[in-house]
Amino acid sequence: MPNTFSVGLVQETAGSRDIASNVERAIAGVRAAHAKGAQIICLQELFNAPYFCKTLDITWFDLAEPIPGPTTQQLQALARELAVVLIVPLYEREAAGLYRNSAAVIDADGSLLGVYRKMHIPHDPLFEEKYYFAPGDTDGRALAAPGAVKESNGFRVFKTRYANVGVLICWDQWYPEGARITAMLGADVLFYPTAIGWHPAEKAEFGEAQVTAWRTIQRAHAIANGVFVASPNRVGFEAQPGTNGLEFFGNSTIYDPFGRILAEAGTEPAVLVATCNTALIEDTRRNWPFLRDRRIDAYGGLTSRYLG
Repeated sequence: MPNTFSVGLVQETAGSRDIASNVERAIAGVRAAHAKGAQIICLQELFNAPYFCKTLDITWFDLAEPIPGPTTQQLQALARELAVVLIVPLYEREAAGLYRNSAAVIDADGSLLGVYRKMHIPHDPLFEEKYYFAPGDTDGRALAAPGAVKESNGFRVFKTRYANVGVLICWDQWYPEGARITAMLGADVLFYPTAIGWHPAEKAEFGEAQVTAWRTIQRAHAIANGVFVASPNRVGFEAQPGTNGLEFFGNSTIYDPFGRILAEAGTEPAVLVATCNTALIEDTRRNWPFLRDRRIDAYGGLTSRYLG
């Protein structure tokens, strides 16, 4: 595996129910990232559909599809054509009545290495995800190419042609435990495909602080674990009957293991590319040996919900 690899993020709108047009926009973004030299390219959470979790509506279950399925097969062909690794987050139908917020990982030869299923599922106003998604867990039936996936209780790292890739999804990014375990599984880079935005009524008062908090937590994961972190978010206002809608704020960013910004976007569609060097992981961890100094004998309390 080479010392350097290049990461690409596609920040796009996906507010239309026209799935085909959303996919075509994402494919154009992948091609643009590849043209800039990206080898591992990540799309945003639920990339091919509107963020439908703003309300409870049983008809949205119709959007779910199996993995492998039509969308992953289309992206597998693209990965094979361009010799890129693709991280494809979409709504997965595992079985009748069992749906997941998932990300398929496709290697540069077009093979489907496996699936990560979002572990932490939020339940907040306009983010009613517990209605739509079962949480990820350790599942022996989950697709995984032999030798290509390391797993610990649902957290996964994928050995791709260019780097060891860890995938977590959106709400996962607020939990240091997920980042730590995925880093400990050997990830060179943590990807956080995301759909996060402003409630219009809150934007004026809390908008700047919310974006700052979102970016800070990811930067902290990079520093605390000595890994690269890359987070693509969606952009654009998405209306939904019965709500004031959500304005997705973009700000996709790539960080190095020292927490420095390698590439960042604003609030419009964008394609980001940055070169990563695994030697920097080694250098950072030698100088900040957080993994060495962990008191693993003292952390039993983390398996409790609360200790107060």
